[in-house]
Amino acid sequence: MTSSPSLSYVALVSRDVPAACEVLGGVLGLARTDCALGGDTVPVFAVGDAALALFEPGDPFVHETDRTGVHHIGLSVDDLDGTTARLAAAGISARDAGRPGLAGGRHVELDPDDTVGVRTCLVDPLTIDRSASPRIERIDHLGVASADNRKAISVFTDTLGLPIESQQTDMEVQTTVESFTSDKYGVVYHSRPPRPVGGLRVAFLTACDCELEFLQNFDPSHGAEIAHGASGTTRQDQGAITKYIESRGQGLHHVALKSPDINATLAALGDAGCTMIDTVGRPGSRRALIGFIHPKSLGGLLLHVVQRD
Repeated sequence: MTSSPSLSYVALVSRDVPAACEVLGGVLGLARTDCALGGDTVPVFAVGDAALALFEPGDPFVHETDRTGVHHIGLSVDDLDGTTARLAAAGISARDAGRPGLAGGRHVELDPDDTVGVRTCLVDPLTIDRSASPRIERIDHLGVASADNRKAISVFTDTLGLPIESQQTDMEVQTTVESFTSDKYGVVYHSRPPRPVGGLRVAFLTACDCELEFLQNFDPSHGAEIAHGASGTTRQDQGAITKYIESRGQGLHHVALKSPDINATLAALGDAGCTMIDTVGRPGSRRALIGFIHPKSLGGLLLHVVQRD
């Protein structure tokens, strides 16, 4: 392999593909190409140098899964056969190398047990319409629910060759302030030491013009608290990752799209009838503003918008 793999596409499973297509194409303005696959076509939306491909539950290309969400990633490589052999020698085996891929390209599926639960395929480059969108610049990152970021880095950086962009710790901390009010002595305030209530260890690994964001629970004792109907917080983000791993195991969790104006994009999504978790951008990783769309608006897909320099 002469260069690092590049993210070619992300396979998404939606129980309402037409609605998801309307959001991605109609509201967000992403260019659509219908790519041939096994005698049928698949809607594929260009996002920067990568793409989002939509599948219905039960489609053979996603192993007839009935689970919605981010199914797998396709990484394009310079030498598919050579890379497959090199990875096999390093302990990452190919589980299925016989199926045709999108638009007639080759498709080698790696065993997810060897890739920390991240369903990963090696593919040929994908040629599609890449007309620019005024609302979305590219995929910012793909969120991955991780049980062990060090193991993820061992696989995706040390073996697959994706460079580390950055690492950080996201924490939500509560501070309790007591007050003592007297008619003679006035008011005295006493602050208790800050107490962490939720957090994530985060590692960003670069795959072309976006990153894989590995999210590991900072402290399992924090539990998995999620306040449905409320705007997101770091504590809720940690809870969502914890619940995902408990129910599905490690793996791809969400898609984040980079926007030059997050509040305008969130407003456009809301005006189009999408149910929003966040109506305005809130602080997120890498000095960003983030805002989530409720999965029911995309047929079970969790997607959020990111604005950052």
